[in-house]
Amino acid sequence: MSILIDRDQGIVSPALVPAEGDFARDHAGAELNIGLINNMPDTALKATERQFMKLLQAAAGPRRIRFHCFSLPSVKRSPEAKWHVESEYSDLSDLKRQRFDGLIVTGAEPVAPELDQEPYWRDLTELIDWARINTRSTIWSCLAAHAAVLHLDRIERQRLPSKCHGIFDCETVTGDPLTRGAPAPLKVSHSRLNEVTEGDLTQAGYQVLTRSARAGVDVFVRQYASRFVFFQGHPEYDALSLQREYLRDIGRFLAREREAYPALPVSYFDAATEEKLVRFEKRARHQRHPALTNELPALTLRPDIAAGSAAAALFRNWLQYLDADTEAPLPAR
Repeated sequence: MSILIDRDQGIVSPALVPAEGDFARDHAGAELNIGLINNMPDTALKATERQFMKLLQAAAGPRRIRFHCFSLPSVKRSPEAKWHVESEYSDLSDLKRQRFDGLIVTGAEPVAPELDQEPYWRDLTELIDWARINTRSTIWSCLAAHAAVLHLDRIERQRLPSKCHGIFDCETVTGDPLTRGAPAPLKVSHSRLNEVTEGDLTQAGYQVLTRSARAGVDVFVRQYASRFVFFQGHPEYDALSLQREYLRDIGRFLAREREAYPALPVSYFDAATEEKLVRFEKRARHQRHPALTNELPALTLRPDIAAGSAAAALFRNWLQYLDADTEAPLPAR
């Protein structure tokens, strides 16, 4: 999938992936070439495409963005999702034949006890090494961030006592162009079972940009030939993303596909909804059956979650960084 994103004209699809000569001519104008390596679970695959396209469109300013979707071939997919990737996404081999200003790499649903045992580990580490010298900047999101620091510096993620799931207030730790103009506090969605700690990151030479008192490190960076930007959270999530995950996990509990009932997302549902969901949980534990999902109460979110405001600032600044750096040539390959 290659899509041309223009703030004024909207999202124009399809747009052909340009040959290198065509891209060189196009790049003389205000156009950026950005790739999304979408490894999210099947249920979130299309939503993730939309979220990042919407973010880039809102952040584009006067630029045009040529947006390409890829996925690691070793990520396990259902037949339907595999068909979508094979028919709509560009082949990963095309990535290394093009010149990309920026790259966004998402996490994937873990299937192995350790990251370096995942079936996609080899593909992912090869991508990390390639992006380090062949992009101006790459964003690594959630599990992809954990995988990158493990591969680059052997920083091991640590299992949390309980899932970090909800909307968390994050503060800016140090001045950096990436967080310029960001709201204070930044309200960011987190949804993860593991973390990398600030102490391990700073000791290895990473710079922490934002953190949460409750969720820990949020955004951190490291400069190689490419500027690597790491998100432990999901600033791209829309307002309903955490709700979809929470309902999915309730469904899995009722179907006995998971043993633990999911905890309520932090600072997400309003007080009345939380009370209804606590009552529903008691009932679900007593009457554990998939059909009970039909009796879930109506859900109302808190009015102050500010979905997308943090991402809008971060991605606007990221695109400005890419645009300002386009006069410097990428390293020769």
